[in-house]
Amino acid sequence: MSRARKTHRKHRVIGIGLVGAGLIAGGLATAGAFAGESGSAAGGASAQTISCPSADGKLPEIPAGAQDEVERNLAQLDKQLAEANDRLARSRGEGGPNFVQNAILGPLEDKRTAALNRIETAIGRLAEKPEGLEALATCALGGQAAAGEAAPPAEGAGGDGEEQGAAAGAPTVDCADVASQLGAVPAEAQARIDRELAQLRNQIDEANGRLARSQGEGGPNFVQNAILGPLEGKRRAVIDRIGQAVERGGGQPPAGLGGLASCGLNEQ
Repeated sequence: MSRARKTHRKHRVIGIGLVGAGLIAGGLATAGAFAGESGSAAGGASAQTISCPSADGKLPEIPAGAQDEVERNLAQLDKQLAEANDRLARSRGEGGPNFVQNAILGPLEDKRTAALNRIETAIGRLAEKPEGLEALATCALGGQAAAGEAAPPAEGAGGDGEEQGAAAGAPTVDCADVASQLGAVPAEAQARIDRELAQLRNQIDEANGRLARSQGEGGPNFVQNAILGPLEGKRRAVIDRIGQAVERGGGQPPAGLGGLASCGLNEQ
């Protein structure tokens, strides 16, 4: 009886040891998986990013009754692009020569077409239906992405686009921070304004990417004519929409808001 108990205890110890070893192995496998994901993200740090046409300035005046649906679908466009860029970063080296087109850009175009069609339909229920928004659905590969670029930085702060320019020895754009100048925003306008502020950040990132890629191009006025001038025009359109959103929400836009559209350069 005593010997049987000792043998049983010995078997229990061996069993516990095996379970413990299994847990350790599982933990190491899990850690390895996380390390693999981290390595993939790090490997995607210098991957290309996807560039899509912006709906900024392409939409007519949106009827109040269609505002929420249009906002939801514009947010869907942003989400779809972020997901596609994440997929692009994680899939470096996968597939054949047509992998990116077939597995990422093609499906992204289909999703964007559906969202843009919903925007047209939502507006068309209450006003003249816009036509041709589907032309904004096709995307292509753009410049290089810094690690963590999917999360945009605070507008005007040194962010991913600025870091790209700095890494290449290029100047970066210096734009006024619109968000800090708005004061109290009507609750009804908050979602629209958040989206427009995100658009301003995207414009800064795009301009910084263009600065980094175009060093040495053009004459003495190249940066002003090809980058800062167009950026100011885009920012002015967005800032005007922010002011309109504040007014529709019952607020008063700050005086001189339009003066924040112009940007300069942070020289390296």
